[in-house]
Amino acid sequence: MFLAIEVGGTKLQLGVGTGNGGPLADLRRATVEPAAGATGILEQIREIGACLIREHGIQAAGIGFGGPIDPLRGMVITSHQIDGWDQFPLVSWTKSEFGIPVRMGNDSDMAGLGEARFGAGRGSSVVMYSNVGSGIGGALVIDGQSFVGGSGGAMEIGHLRPGPSATSNQDSVEAIASGWVMAEIARDRMKTHADKEAEAIADLTARCQGDPGQLNTKILADAMAAGNPLAMDIFQQGIRVYGWALAQTITLIGPNTVVIGGGVALVRESLFLDPLRQEIDRYVFPPRKDTYQIKAAELGEEVVLHGALALAAQASL
Repeated sequence: MFLAIEVGGTKLQLGVGTGNGGPLADLRRATVEPAAGATGILEQIREIGACLIREHGIQAAGIGFGGPIDPLRGMVITSHQIDGWDQFPLVSWTKSEFGIPVRMGNDSDMAGLGEARFGAGRGSSVVMYSNVGSGIGGALVIDGQSFVGGSGGAMEIGHLRPGPSATSNQDSVEAIASGWVMAEIARDRMKTHADKEAEAIADLTARCQGDPGQLNTKILADAMAAGNPLAMDIFQQGIRVYGWALAQTITLIGPNTVVIGGGVALVRESLFLDPLRQEIDRYVFPPRKDTYQIKAAELGEEVVLHGALALAAQASL
């Protein structure tokens, strides 16, 4: 049996499995306390991991980390959500704690590996994965193996610049099309467009119980589904930029299957995936059309764990 550890900005989960895509033998989730920083998360990993190793006879572990990493050195570069992770040797720390082989990948890479082997991409030779939620990530899996590039940081789709006029590193696809940013754009328009979009703003205000600060992507998506024109406009702008980014990547890579995951992708297919397909068709190199499928991710909240278990199985060889 193998141990998978997912470290996210807002969640921590550990799972046990065989690494072949079957049901998890055990799953533990813990609440992340941002104020406790990396030290608090490491203590949770130490406690939960030791328990799972005692109970299941773990052979190796795989880690999916939510942030920039150096997989070649087993280092966390930084976390954009939690303090204390800068240049942290997470692989060597985990080996020292548990005395087993350990490998680590970015959480998007692990999600892509899970979907390619066991989810929506199974059976395809080249699988491109992208998740859109609080941020936008990407992964590439070729013949069942993650491609991370020479420096370990390939497929950062969210950090593409949408056109040559986007000269600032803040002018990224993620800064327009991620769920968190779309909600932020809506809140800003609720403040500045009160006269022009009064009816739509009144609807959004009611949906967040009168407090625009509570507006999130789910509320915005529900409003879009109900025909709120402000919500529809924001989603359409985000979908167009995201579709442009995916089309450029598809043109370069030529995947068989493109898997879309993340919280925003859970919006009804007719409202998100269908218009996303249209935007990809708008921008992709014409000879690439009809050479790939766009599919929704299948593995849900456990997707990173399934990829990390597959990585752990490789570490044990």
